[in-house]
Amino acid sequence: MGGLQPNNFTSLSSEIHYPFEHFIALPRTPRMPEDLSPTQALYMGMEVVIAVSSVIGNVMVVWAVKINKSLRDTTFCFIVSLAVADIAVGALVIPLAITISIGLQTHFYSCLLVACTVLVLTESSILALLAIAIDRYLRVKIPTSYRRVVTPRRAGLAVVMCWAVAFIVGLTPMLGWNNLHNLERKNGSFSPDLFITCQFENVISMEYMVYFNFFSWVLPPLFLMLAIYTEIFYMIHKQLNKKVGVGHGDPSKYYNKELKLAKSLALVLVLFAASWLPLHILNCITLFSPECEKPEVLLFIAILLTHGNSAVNPIVYAFRIKKFRMAFLRIWKQYFCCKDAPPIDTQMSERLDKDHFCPAAPLEHNNI
Repeated sequence: MGGLQPNNFTSLSSEIHYPFEHFIALPRTPRMPEDLSPTQALYMGMEVVIAVSSVIGNVMVVWAVKINKSLRDTTFCFIVSLAVADIAVGALVIPLAITISIGLQTHFYSCLLVACTVLVLTESSILALLAIAIDRYLRVKIPTSYRRVVTPRRAGLAVVMCWAVAFIVGLTPMLGWNNLHNLERKNGSFSPDLFITCQFENVISMEYMVYFNFFSWVLPPLFLMLAIYTEIFYMIHKQLNKKVGVGHGDPSKYYNKELKLAKSLALVLVLFAASWLPLHILNCITLFSPECEKPEVLLFIAILLTHGNSAVNPIVYAFRIKKFRMAFLRIWKQYFCCKDAPPIDTQMSERLDKDHFCPAAPLEHNNI
């Protein structure tokens, strides 16, 4: 069977920039590592906590939209899409990340598929965040024509496009942009039965992660969201300074609610950057300074931050919206505490929305 021999490990790891020292032709049966380090054990425990929190929190978001008809508009279509992506992060990405972290011996393409699944779901979460930011911006920028421009059909199409782009970006390594060609170039052809230690950097090219994923699909959305949130703050402060009348309501009260919404969006931006930049910075270090030693604990912290972003999204997007809190309270009392909970009065909620709504202020119905 073709493959690397034990005495090739040192020469291979010294010739390329990625940790291929664990690549070896193995029997066809995947093999588990013998033991775990304390750092790995702690990391896995924290991943489990994040996974459970992410799944529960985001299932509550979807559940709240299901039971509260007043939440079923275009804005919450994007929020549900984000929640679904974050549920998948907790239910699929984190278990797969744990599998990668323990160094399971498996087939090259099996490991590559695991890594690509992680990329697809995390990219879909990023694009959902961007779609929500754009939607919120349009609500403030074109309040009188927002409902005519952002229709349910167009919102649904935007969600489909986000997932389609996420699949294209995440599955690109399966089309050939992976580390297998590096092995073939250095050591000749390999058997299709090649087994490896399944680790992310063993199968995913750092050129792909830095140049394509980070520079093309992480930094641009980050800068775009920064520009969007900056413009939202500018427009809101401009309206507060003008104190333009809004319907029959108090303009200061209305625009202060808009300011609260803008602060929530700014918080999303900060959390997004704080969660994703550390891991991508480490990837840049791996590519541009391969001789630089990366402590294992730093890598685990960076991965936990990216996954933790999915767990905090329900707090940022849901718990700051009154209607979500009402729906969560009903779910908690009725299904977890087994107590009678009055149904959500959607008709009353809709009447309140109409009382506060005017063409210049369609955001009022969120009761933020």
